[in-house]
Amino acid sequence: MEQFDYLLAVALGLGLAACSGFRVFVPLLAASLAYRTGYLTPAAGFAWLGSWPAVAALGTATVAELLGYYVPVVDNILDTIMGPASFIAGTILMTSALPDMAPMVRWSLGILVGGSTAGLIQTGTTLLRAGSTATTAGLGNPVLATLENILAIVGSILGLLLPLLMAVLALAGVVWVGSRLRQWRRRRAARRRRQCIRSQQAKHLKCAIFQPDAPPLPYAGVRHLHTIGRPLLTNG
Repeated sequence: MEQFDYLLAVALGLGLAACSGFRVFVPLLAASLAYRTGYLTPAAGFAWLGSWPAVAALGTATVAELLGYYVPVVDNILDTIMGPASFIAGTILMTSALPDMAPMVRWSLGILVGGSTAGLIQTGTTLLRAGSTATTAGLGNPVLATLENILAIVGSILGLLLPLLMAVLALAGVVWVGSRLRQWRRRRAARRRRQCIRSQQAKHLKCAIFQPDAPPLPYAGVRHLHTIGRPLLTNG
């Protein structure tokens, strides 16, 4: 294979792996049909992915997955199940798209690039659905499910026809999701710090009321309450 062919193969695997972060079975079905029709040639050991039984099984699983996300409660259960499944699907899609490579190289790229990309995007969609469930009581989940279905289907088709373009979009999506996850972790850490500070302030305030001789806090508000509470308790 020429260098450009390797680039196309990597781009194809990356694009399909990213789509498996939205829906696990849609890009697998797309790859299966491409292998079945001869549009693509699978890597050694992945001929089974282009067999008729694989097409039938993946087609059934795709329909069930697409419809399952419109059922309340089931959508959150699917997110839990599809987390590790998306990593496996991304690894398979990336590895099967890399023919004429050493098995160690193919599987390493499949796990590090394909699996990680799919898992990161799946994590982002899971957090979005959890936020939608909390803020809209699940009413916004069907809209989110429709958007994910569209992205998975259109992305899979685009990945087969224009793999380089889809790879660029996938990289942009990974960067965006990664930045949003970092911001979410920072906000969560900040909330925990504020809760810890409030808890410490509450403990020292209780100490100031029931133990007048306790040392004051280095917080102006609590120190003020401490100095006010002492004469009230001593006079009582």
